[in-house]
Amino acid sequence: MTAMRNALSDEEYAAQADKGEPEKGRWSQQDQLLAAVHDQVAQMTHVLICANTSSKGKRPKAPEPMRRPGSRGVQPKQKISDEQANTLFQLINGGAA
Repeated sequence: MTAMRNALSDEEYAAQADKGEPEKGRWSQQDQLLAAVHDQVAQMTHVLICANTSSKGKRPKAPEPMRRPGSRGVQPKQKISDEQANTLFQLINGGAA
């Protein structure tokens, strides 16, 4: 794999980097550990920024973890409809009987 990667021209390498999908590749244990360190540093940075932002200031969104082989990206949360919200409200307030 290294020999194949080293044989690529700069243009081919740039094209591969642009359309890369790391979740489809294989990672060594070292790569996995490095990704874990990356995620922890990003999380610590986020916490530091939030702790030093005034309560009225806009807080940044939490960082997404680095994509890993065999995993999907973070899926957006689904919005609930008004009907679903009303049903949930009734269930919470004892209307399930």
